[in-house]
Amino acid sequence: MQVNWKGVFPAVTTKLKADGSLDRDAIVSGLNRLIENGVGGVVMMGMVGENAQLTPEEKRTVLKIAVETVNGRVPVISGLAELNTANAMQFAQDAETIGVQGLMVFPGLTYRSDDRETVEYYRSIARSTKLGLMIYNNPRGYGVDMRPDLLAQLADEPNVVAIKEETYDTTRVTDLYARFGERFVVFCGVDDLIVESVALGVKGWVSGMANAMPKESVDLLNYAVNGEYDRARALYRALIDLFHLDTHVKLVQYIKLAENITAGYPEYVKAPRLMLEGEERQRTIAIVEKAIANVRALAQ
Repeated sequence: MQVNWKGVFPAVTTKLKADGSLDRDAIVSGLNRLIENGVGGVVMMGMVGENAQLTPEEKRTVLKIAVETVNGRVPVISGLAELNTANAMQFAQDAETIGVQGLMVFPGLTYRSDDRETVEYYRSIARSTKLGLMIYNNPRGYGVDMRPDLLAQLADEPNVVAIKEETYDTTRVTDLYARFGERFVVFCGVDDLIVESVALGVKGWVSGMANAMPKESVDLLNYAVNGEYDRARALYRALIDLFHLDTHVKLVQYIKLAENITAGYPEYVKAPRLMLEGEERQRTIAIVEKAIANVRALAQ
């Protein structure tokens, strides 16, 4: 399948059972729900998908479930987060064999590579597979920034096709388009910057809260892309407090709780994460319920 790198690509949660094992039925149901609500693709095992907490076997099992379930309806993109280059190259090859259509590649975990090392890391992975690569750029979370001058060194790698921009600075979007034109597809990687980013030219959105509100997320992106800014602003304002949760260190727990409220999926997480409790849990529930009420009010 040729990947059409645009639209809402939810960073899909990895549904788990109470004992921490994979919940296959919930994973399948969740993927079908996202596709039925119009997403452009699905990203398995991003940070929201708890990539770093899954075993190598679990990672490959998740991909097999996804490829089988999606069955070509939308592209399946796999997160790639490994400790070293050799493991990353092997995972890329395994993911290609399983049948995914692309990779969202994190910087190497635990070690903060310098500029030369960062470029070589991505180049090595790109040359190990035929799959298209989306670079995951989140310097706040991972300490490595794929700046435009570094990305320029990968412009001759045809497999490097997209970048998930999560610098929390919308000027970076303009910098990328000013320097590269349409060479790379720029995705917004921050839920509470999506409308601003579309106004500056982004083509897609890797979204966490789309797990909980897929239809509304698809509608929001479409309104913005089509220039229907009155509708986009109204829906954005209705969802903005919910979207702010996507930028917190506990975004996985917040998103899973929101998804539990809106769709009934399990909110179990892999340790060392723990499920929310007490005031934090009640505050999160209130934010989710407010977003639901806001959307209903808009429909009246």
